Amino acid sequence: MVNSELFTKRLQKIMDEYDLNATSFADAIDVGRSSISHIISGRNKPSLEFVMKIIEAFPEVELYWLLNGKGSFPKSQVTKRAPIVSSQLSANFDDEPVALASNSTDASSTAQPTPDTSPSTKSDIERIVIFYKDGTFKSFNP
Repeated sequence: MVNSELFTKRLQKIMDEYDLNATSFADAIDVGRSSISHIISGRNKPSLEFVMKIIEAFPEVELYWLLNGKGSFPKSQVTKRAPIVSSQLSANFDDEPVALASNSTDASSTAQPTPDTSPSTKSDIERIVIFYKDGTFKSFNP
């Protein structure tokens, strides 16, 4: 059985570690803002779905530590990173690859970056990922 009061303290520790308030934490784990408020106030107990959303958004949080307080947080002391917010990620993996350079000498075409022709190792490109400022990305497989 999870002690709700101690769970709330561990939840607060996660929020403090990432410098998040209740609203931004709720957005990060994709739950309603009232859910966080109700759990912190002790009105509600955390559901399994709620706990799993924390684990998914914050991989540094150990499940056993979150539920029982045993173990460590964060898992590694190397670096802190921003949580993965599912609403910020979207991709369409069915897109056709886009040509990055054009062989056309048409003056109206825009300038394209020239590929690096320096000697390379025998590594093959596995995937090209383009990240957009709005948080979306596209992945292309050559």
